[in-house]
Amino acid sequence: MSRYFRNHLFLVITVLTVLTGGLVSCSQYSTKPISKGYHNLTSHFNAYVIARDEIAQAEQELFKKRQENYNQLLPILLPVDSILIQPVKPQLDDAIKKASLIPERHQNSKWLDNAYILIGRARLLKQDLPNAIEVFKYVNTKGTNEDDKHTALVGLMRAYTEASDYTNALNVAEFLRNQPLNKVNTRDFYLTKAYLHERQGEYATASGILDATFPVLKKGESTARLHLIAGQLYDLIGQPTKAVDHYRQVLKSRPSYDQSFYANLYAIQSNGLTGDQKRMAQSTETFEQLLNDRKNTDLKDKIYFTMGLLEARSGRIDKAIKLYSQSIQAAGSNTLQVPYTYLEIGKLYFEKKADYAHAKVYYDSALALLPKQSADYAALLNRKKTLDEFVLYQTTIRTDDSLLHLAQMEPAALDKLLDNTIAQQEKEDKAQAALAQQIIDKATNGTGGSVPGATNSNLQPGERWALYNPITLSQGRQEFSIRWGNRPLEDNWRRTNKEASVAIASTNSPVVGSSPANSVNPNAPLLPVDASNPAANLTSPAAGRKAKKDAMMTKIPFAKEAQLAANQRVENALYKLGKLYKFQLNQPADAIPTFEQLLTRYPNTLQKPEVYYLLYLSNDQLGKASPWKDKLLAEYPNTSYARLTGKAAVQTSDSEAQALKAYTAIYELYQTNPTEALARAETAMGSFSGTQLEDKLALLRVILVGRTKTIDAYRQALNEFIRDYPGSQLLPRVKEMQTAAEQASVKRK
Repeated sequence: MSRYFRNHLFLVITVLTVLTGGLVSCSQYSTKPISKGYHNLTSHFNAYVIARDEIAQAEQELFKKRQENYNQLLPILLPVDSILIQPVKPQLDDAIKKASLIPERHQNSKWLDNAYILIGRARLLKQDLPNAIEVFKYVNTKGTNEDDKHTALVGLMRAYTEASDYTNALNVAEFLRNQPLNKVNTRDFYLTKAYLHERQGEYATASGILDATFPVLKKGESTARLHLIAGQLYDLIGQPTKAVDHYRQVLKSRPSYDQSFYANLYAIQSNGLTGDQKRMAQSTETFEQLLNDRKNTDLKDKIYFTMGLLEARSGRIDKAIKLYSQSIQAAGSNTLQVPYTYLEIGKLYFEKKADYAHAKVYYDSALALLPKQSADYAALLNRKKTLDEFVLYQTTIRTDDSLLHLAQMEPAALDKLLDNTIAQQEKEDKAQAALAQQIIDKATNGTGGSVPGATNSNLQPGERWALYNPITLSQGRQEFSIRWGNRPLEDNWRRTNKEASVAIASTNSPVVGSSPANSVNPNAPLLPVDASNPAANLTSPAAGRKAKKDAMMTKIPFAKEAQLAANQRVENALYKLGKLYKFQLNQPADAIPTFEQLLTRYPNTLQKPEVYYLLYLSNDQLGKASPWKDKLLAEYPNTSYARLTGKAAVQTSDSEAQALKAYTAIYELYQTNPTEALARAETAMGSFSGTQLEDKLALLRVILVGRTKTIDAYRQALNEFIRDYPGSQLLPRVKEMQTAAEQASVKRK
């Protein structure tokens, strides 16, 4: 073997030995420099960088494709949404897969904590909040780098916030507040904390934190967005001057076109609150420029809405409603703004005009289009329920009063009235059918032309044909479902017995009544017309009119029992309408005449003590003197309502002892001599009103009436107990007795 060959072999063996030793020493659990260097290099470029870039790209994509609702306060951080995340979900899954390689293969890498943070961020975006929370907690507990631990805690605070666990989020924020955060963590901490307070409705705190964040932010669309949100927050807490400052900053931060557009609109709105007359004078010119700018063609509804808002704030309510209507017309097929415009019109009718019937129509329309997750949805739904009741009670009073009036008419006069009603309905039907046929002819001939009232182009909502108004259609579906349920599309769908078809009277006729919305809705739905068989609609017109008249006559309460039932409905509606005015609508001036009408028309109403009390409260609320308190104390001194006035007799412990003694004696006498016991109970009722035993004594009196008198007297006594002791714990028992008494009366008949 030559010397050269021996030297060459030695070199090869040495290199192999070094390489083998190096590879052996590259274990992911080794702390040697070569091993750590190898794993740092591999984990960084083969896993961490790829995962980081994929998550960053996903976040940019989400920000770019976000759908902003400028009608509401924008969220400081884009909320986690499992639906919107679907397009970037594959990227996030791959990012998690790549980042997971580091804890699997590179345990000694310095990128280990960063990898876990990436996994937590990806899971947070995917709305996998429990696992995101666990990952961030793990980094905070096991991490070796303080900055990485702080980053994980900021992520943990965000995850808690998205999970609405505000207590834990605030605990994390309080800990981080005292930590020495680097620049990036400081920025993210401020933004996350501001988002947390915004979610809790603490707008003053959120706006203050945002103000502290702006110095560390670079100009760009995301910063412009935050200035816009800061302006919204200051508007909400009543600081329009600061709001305007932020709206101006939006324009200096390289915003998108939408951001600059809304910043200008919001600034005009805020100037309206500051009372700056000079800037207000400039608003008209600004609006003209915005309306004439071709780039704002699809944003005109927002411009008209803002113009209406300023008019409403200036007290010009009718002009505001007109501008809001123009906003709805300009919206076209884009209905994003429409529910909020309907909501504002409804508020004006409700709060400024006290026109609750019209307010209900606009609230119904707003609710039909408003997203359920909207902050206004729950409050609007509650107000709508109140207005539904209001319209129901008013409709009941109006309809039954009309029917009772018809029942008192002379037969000849009634017959003439019904004939006129049917003739008017036929005239309206022909006009609607002609309009429908005109539209069909235009479509068939392909001429396209416009038909008055048929399109949504430049007409007021009240002038449009119902079937071209999507809001009216939505309302109609709701009203139909409430009244009729889910009916199949077939002939005579109204009737149980479908052998004969009977047309109904005009929707405005008191004989038929009208739906609450249609009483004020100009877009009343059309009656069905069988266009394919016109002969069917024209056969035997006399018979058709007679059928209509018969249908109307069946609704008129000629019988005494039917009139009693109608009067009972009116009495109940007046009572409930008065309470609605007093409590839900806070309109004591309207409650007073309603209650007075109830007492005038139905002086023996069982609700008389409560009505006296409510009249006293309503007049007192208006600062007016009234006799109702004295009448209550004089006529019903033993009722709970009399005690609520504060003037009923105050009982001493002596009186309580005497009441207990009297009650015991009467109860013992009840076993042997119920007639005498009843006489003593009625005497004691006047002597011991206001004691703790008063309602028990009253119930004992009711039982004694049942034993000694007629069933009608017993039922009357039960009704009086319910009237006089509405807050008694014995009330459920009395109502059971009342039900039993009613059943007994039915059996006797």
